[in-house]
Amino acid sequence: MSVTIKDIAKLAGVSHTTVSRALNDSPLISQHTKTKIKTIAETLNYAPNYNAKSLVLDRSYNIGLFFSTINEGTSSSFFYEVVKGVNNVIHKEFNLIVSGIDEYADLNAINKKHFDGIIVMSQSTKDDYFIYNILEKNIPIVVLNREIQDAHVINILSDDRNGVQNAVEHLISEGHRDIALIEGKKGFKSSYERKEGFVQALINHNISIHKAYMVEGKYDMESGYQAMKQLLSLTNIPTAVFCSNDDMAVGAMKAIVNEGLRVPEDISIIGFDDNVFSSFLSPALTTIKKPIEEISIKGAAKLIKLIDDKNLERETIYVPTALQIRESVKKINGMSR
Repeated sequence: MSVTIKDIAKLAGVSHTTVSRALNDSPLISQHTKTKIKTIAETLNYAPNYNAKSLVLDRSYNIGLFFSTINEGTSSSFFYEVVKGVNNVIHKEFNLIVSGIDEYADLNAINKKHFDGIIVMSQSTKDDYFIYNILEKNIPIVVLNREIQDAHVINILSDDRNGVQNAVEHLISEGHRDIALIEGKKGFKSSYERKEGFVQALINHNISIHKAYMVEGKYDMESGYQAMKQLLSLTNIPTAVFCSNDDMAVGAMKAIVNEGLRVPEDISIIGFDDNVFSSFLSPALTTIKKPIEEISIKGAAKLIKLIDDKNLERETIYVPTALQIRESVKKINGMSR
């Protein structure tokens, strides 16, 4: 049988209301009483009943974590790192409810009774209707991964554009001029930002931009595989390919091997994200580390502050990326094949 607040109250010789207030650090309770009650609760391995707490304190103790979509365009490693980062911050105080925005046809279920705060891992402008709906309901919200420029919300994201530009300039410094791009899922802000970084690097170094060298993907391994097959069918095969995430880089590498070619001896590959498996590939993947977990941790910490202080200043925070140089890029003489 689980320990209740009434059990603690009986042992401490106080009312159950005093116990509830002490466990929630109410300023109405003395520090001596708080320490006594918390010691008893810890000794009895007391686990808070969130439903009971919500009735007393008018809170749901639920945090919503919403992705644009979970079914398509959100890789398993990306999903894992986001959930891990958020849960590391909130797990002792809140329940975490994870869902895709595309799963909610009726937004009436998104209200202050069900959620104390919401984190949106936004990948598309299609999410705006959801975000503005939350703002209208005065639910504390933090948006990750995409800047909402015309709304007063806290945004935390990585500088994808500069990260990709630096990665492509690394390829150029290694002598590559025939450089292709496997794009991310159409309509995603990250796909746009990464393509912009790719194009800017070529422009800065007066390298021709070939339409045939820019192939659309969907952020999964299969689309990377198919996109690479398309590039391999060209008369002039690129010497290097930037893949807009690591999952597509894996698919691209498989397509290269299936064609009897090698990475990086025949074609160099760079990915984006620095997933947990990237350094264990053969060859180990050169990639851009997107600090997804760090972004998620910062976002969850900001949301908790926002729940406690509705007047917290809105801001946009950029977390820098970092190029992880490994084995999948080869230095060449810079002459086109």
